[in-house]
Amino acid sequence: MANTSINDFLGAVALRGISLLKASERNQKPDANTIVELCKRLLSSRGNASGLALSFQFWELYEKLDAPAKEALFIAISAEFSANLEDVATVATQYIETQSPEVLKVLSAVAAPKYAELISRLNQTPASTLKIVHMRSDLLRFLRQNPSLKPLDEVFSQVLTSWFNRGFLTLQEINWHSPAILLENVKKYEAVHGIENWNDLARRIQPADRLIYGFFHHNLQDEPLIFVEVALTTKIPDAIAPILEDDRKIIDPNTATTAAFYSISNCQEGLRGIPLGNFLIKQVVEDLKKRHPQLKEFVTLSPIVRFGKWMRDDPELAKPLPTTKEEIDAMSPEASKSLLADAAWFLASEKAADGKPRDPVCRFHIGNGARLERLNWAAHFTGTGPANSFAIMANYKYIIDDIEKNHEAFQTAGTVAVAPPIKKQAAQSQFNKP
Repeated sequence: MANTSINDFLGAVALRGISLLKASERNQKPDANTIVELCKRLLSSRGNASGLALSFQFWELYEKLDAPAKEALFIAISAEFSANLEDVATVATQYIETQSPEVLKVLSAVAAPKYAELISRLNQTPASTLKIVHMRSDLLRFLRQNPSLKPLDEVFSQVLTSWFNRGFLTLQEINWHSPAILLENVKKYEAVHGIENWNDLARRIQPADRLIYGFFHHNLQDEPLIFVEVALTTKIPDAIAPILEDDRKIIDPNTATTAAFYSISNCQEGLRGIPLGNFLIKQVVEDLKKRHPQLKEFVTLSPIVRFGKWMRDDPELAKPLPTTKEEIDAMSPEASKSLLADAAWFLASEKAADGKPRDPVCRFHIGNGARLERLNWAAHFTGTGPANSFAIMANYKYIIDDIEKNHEAFQTAGTVAVAPPIKKQAAQSQFNKP
């Protein structure tokens, strides 16, 4: 109710500001130059009504743009509101000569691009926070082809990181009594094991041994930022089918010994790189420990999304490699043992250019302080499982006493914490060359 009242008030203020604009200004064509001029006025505005009106006008125009026009707008914003290098050089010279704190303050001001202030001013209207998240999602699509947009994206990332830090997030259990729009969003955003229909969702949320937790921001209401699906079990799971099957046996959650995180979905592409999941897993573990103190193990059942491509891209390997359930089922024990060894090597030893694991799921869990615990053969035959990982899945284990130690080792040295059986498997890989 409070949010509704505030939004109504802001809407009234904005309408007052819009009434002050000329008719020609309210009907401007949505092109990059027009919107950049609007942004200049927004940055120079001092009144609340005019600022809100200009923000409304920006979003009205932006949402009419097609992809090429949005790309042109980002390029124009990047050029227009970046720091003026001549001004920076002039003031920097003055500071070198004077060492004056006042000049240093001026230098800091002229060296900072105006992107952050612009983004903040665009966040005045109701529902604009989500619009800005979507705007960054648009920006990310153009970044690869336009590296010059990277400074703009870095500021977007910094601003969103401050808006979506842990202090502004709330952990909620999503259950069958949650609002219908929220449940629809869970269906829409599930990114690992797709939810086909309401019955499928009910199987993941209604039984007492199944839970879903999500992080929410007060400005996004029924839009989850990230959510994790949890299965309470009596052992570490070794395949996804028994967790998702229709006629599985439901257990009393008070008899469970293991909490298995079997799906984690980031819901907002515009929040890519914002460290939401790091906090989510730890918070959920704490909540589960309080609710079910008998739980002894906290593990994942995770896909290995880059392993298959990495193997197929190696020019020295014999081809073809299996990509279907039938081909995988037909493999000999020796061949499956070899692929498991190669998967262990890939997760434990193969690094990207930044020195962190190539596989993003491995990077995520190891970065959160988990340990690579076990690999499971013939575990993932749905969706892209056979092609991505030859149906192999991984268990990452969150050992409460080791989380901070593992996290620190990963951050400082890129160390991947692995269980002894994984080390043994990796040593047998064909990639473990002297």
